[in-house]
Amino acid sequence: MNYAIIAAGEGSRLAQEGVSRPKPLVTLCGEPMILRLINIFLRCGAESISIIVNEHMTEVRRFLEQLELPVPLHLVVKTTPSSMHSFWELSRVIPEGKFCLTTVDTIFREQDFAGYVAAFENDDTHDGMWAVTPFIDDEKPLYVEVDNDADMNITAFRDKPFDGAKYVSGGIYAMSHKAFEVLDRCIEQGISRMRNFQRALVDNGFSLQAYSIDKIIDVDHAADIPVAEQFISSFHQHTEH
Repeated sequence: MNYAIIAAGEGSRLAQEGVSRPKPLVTLCGEPMILRLINIFLRCGAESISIIVNEHMTEVRRFLEQLELPVPLHLVVKTTPSSMHSFWELSRVIPEGKFCLTTVDTIFREQDFAGYVAAFENDDTHDGMWAVTPFIDDEKPLYVEVDNDADMNITAFRDKPFDGAKYVSGGIYAMSHKAFEVLDRCIEQGISRMRNFQRALVDNGFSLQAYSIDKIIDVDHAADIPVAEQFISSFHQHTEH
């Protein structure tokens, strides 16, 4: 499995709230956020890791360039107008085959993530598998509609809650390079935002399955940092007993 990280945002909200480090280098339980993801990916059998950072993140770029990893690291340095455009830039360096994409500030339990990755690796019937969660933490959540709780086939992505809404996108996407055709068309048509790319996949007949993880959180504000650390440390304490 190949992995990719979108870390091209400005992190402006954190900076405005007094956090001096760039978001990818904000430490959670003593580990920079981006390094935590990289280490989890390595433990989940990463064959390669592709990362995009913006041109202003010189500190992050230097940090990544100094890493010595046992797998290829494809680093893209480019400022983009949206996460979908960042993904498009990454699509040029992600090796062919199955891959998992996440944003740098997506925080999850490693055990949950490992189960999700294994499920997609062993799945031969779907074009993609989206991590979803019933825990709504995002400021502008993307609601995920499925056909039923047994099959969990995704039928729509919605900006607003609807009758029977149970899940929101967790910001973790597993798919294959087949999806790049739709991504290219979205760019050509001037479409932006990851949620619109996701809708385009459904509109183009892609078979997407939802995989529910009970809790996934984002780090968007300074106050989210101690919450994320508590979430991570509580899991470690639980596994040690």
